[in-house]
Amino acid sequence: MRHLQPQPRWSGVFPAVTTQFKKDQTLDLKAQARHIEALIDSGVSGLILCGSLGENQTLRPEEKLAVVSQAVKASHGRVPVLSGVAESGTQSAIDYVKAVGRAGAQGVMLMPPMLYRGDRAETLAFFKAVAKSTRLPIMIYNNPISYFNDVTPEMFAELARIPNFVALKESTGNTRRITDIKKLVGDRFALFTGVDDLLLESAILGIDGWVAGTGIAFPRENQRLWDLTREGRWDEARRLYEWFSPLLHLDVHTKFVQYIKLAMQECGLGREWVRAPRLALAGEERDSVLRVIHDGIRNRPKATRSRA
Repeated sequence: MRHLQPQPRWSGVFPAVTTQFKKDQTLDLKAQARHIEALIDSGVSGLILCGSLGENQTLRPEEKLAVVSQAVKASHGRVPVLSGVAESGTQSAIDYVKAVGRAGAQGVMLMPPMLYRGDRAETLAFFKAVAKSTRLPIMIYNNPISYFNDVTPEMFAELARIPNFVALKESTGNTRRITDIKKLVGDRFALFTGVDDLLLESAILGIDGWVAGTGIAFPRENQRLWDLTREGRWDEARRLYEWFSPLLHLDVHTKFVQYIKLAMQECGLGREWVRAPRLALAGEERDSVLRVIHDGIRNRPKATRSRA
């Protein structure tokens, strides 16, 4: 294997950033830049663009690169910028990783192949081929609930031999996986949870980071919750988590993109516009989500309310 640069040890809050659109569904890069600034100001440790929450599969290749390039520019090197990689074919994933590297991304979050339910050998071959094609550090994204292919702890153990796999985003919704992974590979990977309403449970089990969803609408509270877990202030963390939980539940619904974008809008951090085939929320569904959001805003912890 060719020489690789020393790999980073990612940790902390790496929010999944929405892609901001105008009402006509064109990119709104200025709104994107404003939201990135608010996230960085809250204390996040990294940014992930063009993931599931970023509506990756509705974006054309040139739009993905525009979103990532803008994020790199807006962040000014203050935090690493990662791009989600959600491709159906191995070569298209390799091509995109190379392109996003040229655009300035400091890493990628790599999903298994979209659409095709590969077996163990096929899934491992995909990950290995993409890793071999780049020097960029890679976070493996495991979400079999949404994307069919389950990257098991035993598969992670095999991928641990490849230096530029540096982190795992574990989104099975099964916190047993955290312990199972650690038993097999120790601290070889930085382990992130991708399930908002399992943050506290996952933190107790020793994760390194959080790919936050709903928290992008409440970045101060989001960062505060993470910091409390790092400091071992569990009673305070639990109280904040109890306030946050109804909002965090928005992250685990089929329409999580619409729900979180609506929360961003109500908090003054973006607009709710989504790209087809998604439709903006309407009627009683929208009203019920608004009730959750407005209740959260109304009961916002005083320590963070004025700073958000």
